[in-house]
Amino acid sequence: MLTINVAVLLVVVVVLRLRRRTEARSRFDEKMTVAIVLVLGIVLAPTDVGQGIAGFLGRLVGGVSQAGQ
Repeated sequence: MLTINVAVLLVVVVVLRLRRRTEARSRFDEKMTVAIVLVLGIVLAPTDVGQGIAGFLGRLVGGVSQAGQ
């Protein structure tokens, strides 16, 4: 039985869409890419990977803000 992780599939779709040249994109194409990235964020958020990314970004922002003071 073959299973496909939806998050992995969305990452592949996003990478393929972002590799295209910017000049070749229509406004609808850009909106569709944004929608796909938002769905990917919603799928990743409750997972351990999503929580790890959120924790890492929180520490990174905290470190940058403390360094600027």
